[in-house]
Amino acid sequence: MEIGVYTFGELGPDPAIAGPEHRRRLTDLLEEIVLADQVGLDVFGVGEHHRPDFVVSAPAVVLAAAAARTTAIRLTSAVSVISSDDPVRVFQEFATLDLISGGRAEIMVGRGSFIESFPLFGFDLRDYDPLFEEKLDLLLRVRASERVSWDGRFRAPIDDRGVYPRPVQDPLPIWVAVGGTPRSAVRAGTLGLPMAVAIIGGLPERFAPLIELHRDAATAAGHAAVPPVSINSHGFVAETSQQAADDAFPPLATVMNRIARERGFAPMDRAGFEASRGLHGADFVGSPQEVVEKILFQHSIFGHDRFLLQIFGAGLPHAKVMRSIELLGTEVAPAVRRALGAGDDGAAGAGGSAGRSEEADER
Repeated sequence: MEIGVYTFGELGPDPAIAGPEHRRRLTDLLEEIVLADQVGLDVFGVGEHHRPDFVVSAPAVVLAAAAARTTAIRLTSAVSVISSDDPVRVFQEFATLDLISGGRAEIMVGRGSFIESFPLFGFDLRDYDPLFEEKLDLLLRVRASERVSWDGRFRAPIDDRGVYPRPVQDPLPIWVAVGGTPRSAVRAGTLGLPMAVAIIGGLPERFAPLIELHRDAATAAGHAAVPPVSINSHGFVAETSQQAADDAFPPLATVMNRIARERGFAPMDRAGFEASRGLHGADFVGSPQEVVEKILFQHSIFGHDRFLLQIFGAGLPHAKVMRSIELLGTEVAPAVRRALGAGDDGAAGAGGSAGRSEEADER
């Protein structure tokens, strides 16, 4: 199993628009990626948001800066909101990242958990689903062929144009991030694309049918290899269970309750948080041994190939975030690999192998 970290570059409880706060957060984020590489984690993902409480709106730029400072870790968006972007440009950015990193880039595409990018870039939310379908089609076309002819509803047509540069990896790995919609899982499986499932609340077991749908759709579509699955969840690792809980609850509650107020959800309280970090809950907050046990428990349910932990940097001292990454890489990941028979020196690159096993002409 591949094990890694992802982040949206959250800012503090009262996000500052001033440049110095943004610069500090980005500086910290780059240090976190470098450490993740040094301690042997497999993947680092950076998400895209267009809000004042997140500092990253251009993941490829951040990941390119990280590529120049790292040697082995795979670098992915988490996610790229292709519905409100130009897929040709997204491919060019990540092909460039792949060249800079020596073949370590991935794209994780999704429709996004927030809507700010749609009006910002001139798209209508009523087209939420068709925008994603059409733009994913174009992204796959561009990945499959250097020269592209394409016509769609939301973008000007392309008449036999070359798209450059081309990446080191052929094809460049593309994952589809889903939040629980069966149709999304079936689409990813039918296309033969790896799927990342965000489990950030409730009982994780309820996602098992979604993963089966993905695998069944891939088999029904005739793909020779079943595409990998990633589980992406909130969490924090500390030396002891109590320390992890005491450190993680305030920043996690701050972010989740801000979203709850916007969307009318029930707020997160300490009792709910404590339940969520139990074996059957969604959050991975605890000692290294607790996190290992929970990863293995979910693996017995899902049989997934990758696990990514979202460590909330907002409100946590940078040193504690760094220590959590260190524990994930030096204690959690080796123990999981031993338990699953992968050895201590890293998993066998699910993202990279997924990219190589996918068919280049999926559409």
